[in-house]
Amino acid sequence: MRPEPGQVLHFSEDPTITVFEPHVARTARQKDAYVWAVDAEQAPAYWFPRQCPRAMAWTSSRTTQEDAAFILGPGSGPRVHAVEYAWLPRIQSVDLYAYRLPADAFEPFGKPEPHAFVSRRTVRPLGPAEKVGNLLALHEAAGIQLRVLPRLGAFWAAVTASTLEFGGIRLGNAQG
Repeated sequence: MRPEPGQVLHFSEDPTITVFEPHVARTARQKDAYVWAVDAEQAPAYWFPRQCPRAMAWTSSRTTQEDAAFILGPGSGPRVHAVEYAWLPRIQSVDLYAYRLPADAFEPFGKPEPHAFVSRRTVRPLGPAEKVGNLLALHEAAGIQLRVLPRLGAFWAAVTASTLEFGGIRLGNAQG
């Protein structure tokens, strides 16, 4: 599930949203009210239940072969998402939806590289929510390794000490 040209996506477990109002998220690090969305590149980071902790790593031009082999493993693609075993049943059963939103209503957010898109105004979806479907199948089709671990802590420590690019979402919900 990725946006088409001229679109960004908002993922939700609620299929009934008809309008997105800017708000300050409970977990926000900034004080401004936004509507949040992601582009095609960032969409896979949201192929999870909302509260699911996940650690992600991917190669870039600065990634060493040693770090890629250590973190990603032999024969894998350039990206890995890691979750905890406790979340696997929820990943397999969640009804996740994507809302297509007009990209021209949004601006890039994040430095040095944008990791999301935000709008400071009310945004209406371009159509009804679309069921995302099988999250494991999405990862497989995208060539993204999905690693299931007892705890995320050691993996996150290794990733953040490596030369890979990385991102973490809802890590406060991790068991360790």
